[in-house]
Amino acid sequence: MRELLLIRHGQASFGADDYDQLSPTGEQQSSLLGAWLAASGPAPDLVAVGPRLRHRDTASLCLQAAGVSSPAMLFPGLDEFDHHEILARQRPDLAGPGALRAELKQDADPQRAFQRLFADAVARWVSGRHDAEYSVPWPTFRANVLDALRQLAEHPARTLWAFTSGGPIAVIASALLEAPVAQTFKLSWPLVNTGVTRLRLSSRGATLVTYNTWPHLERVNDKHLVTLR
Repeated sequence: MRELLLIRHGQASFGADDYDQLSPTGEQQSSLLGAWLAASGPAPDLVAVGPRLRHRDTASLCLQAAGVSSPAMLFPGLDEFDHHEILARQRPDLAGPGALRAELKQDADPQRAFQRLFADAVARWVSGRHDAEYSVPWPTFRANVLDALRQLAEHPARTLWAFTSGGPIAVIASALLEAPVAQTFKLSWPLVNTGVTRLRLSSRGATLVTYNTWPHLERVNDKHLVTLR
């Protein structure tokens, strides 16, 4: 049996000037994942990473903790969409430096406020009514992700670990479940940082086995390590 693990990156720096870097919690999550993977299954024959810093750093810390020295292979199709652009197209007034942060500070629950804004912005992007306004329209993003899945499924490696983001994981799961394309991101919102989605690979393609599991965090019994953003 061939197996592909889709791994969401560790917690990034929500609210900071540079989101694309792991927080201390994200670093801890990544190391805990590596230790758990080393104890629970075979080492990877292929390590795939998306192009973001949070993908690479999650992979690096995970592999170090797992005692794996395999070099990582870059897969551009595992990239996340540009959330700054998605938000700016929905709310142009929030495109300026510090505008989004100032808006969120006015809310008693900034994370919930951001999720509302973000969900609306993603829905606009996925609707197909504004494709010309985006540098990477939704159909292109989805096609790129599914092409990355095809490349991974065709690779001869038996055990593959792929470090990516919530968007690509949701696209892949939605496609394998044959869910309505417009509802893809309902699968993204509950994804836990460093959560693992397991696929079985065969000559007939990929099959979803488990979705969004985090036993490496549960066994530590620290609720603060289970994060969504």
